[in-house]
Amino acid sequence: MCAQPGSPDLSQTVISAPSEAVTASAAAALAAKAKPGDIILLEGDLGAGKTSFARAFIRTYIGQATAEVPSPTFNLLQIYDGSQGQVWHFDLYRLKEPEEIYELGWEDRDSRTLMLIEWPDKLEFLTPCNCLRVNLLAVPGHPEARTIIISDERDYP
Repeated sequence: MCAQPGSPDLSQTVISAPSEAVTASAAAALAAKAKPGDIILLEGDLGAGKTSFARAFIRTYIGQATAEVPSPTFNLLQIYDGSQGQVWHFDLYRLKEPEEIYELGWEDRDSRTLMLIEWPDKLEFLTPCNCLRVNLLAVPGHPEARTIIISDERDYP
């Protein structure tokens, strides 16, 4: 892995988030560093806060603090327009086969499209490698607390 000149070094960032507000703040901080074309994989158990993280990330990235950002659980994909390009927010929890991603226009994205993917393990062999990986882990005994691990797996020429 090599960092692009001028890109933020996110090779391994661990954040202790004692509340949903701190989780949202961590998402906003990552969004401020994200670039068009980035692929961000959101991992964590059911209820770990992936959608809350995504909501705060999207609002910051598109520059609309009050934007309605519903969970894409039922339609699998929500698209948001921002000044830097589009954000495609996938929730793949209900995906049965990896190839179903093509029905959502997976191959239609361009270099300005930032992708935020919840449940990326559903993509199996189609999971992108050149990405940022965000793992949200619940903290036992603290219902709103999370440990957030950000791994930068982006490769730049």
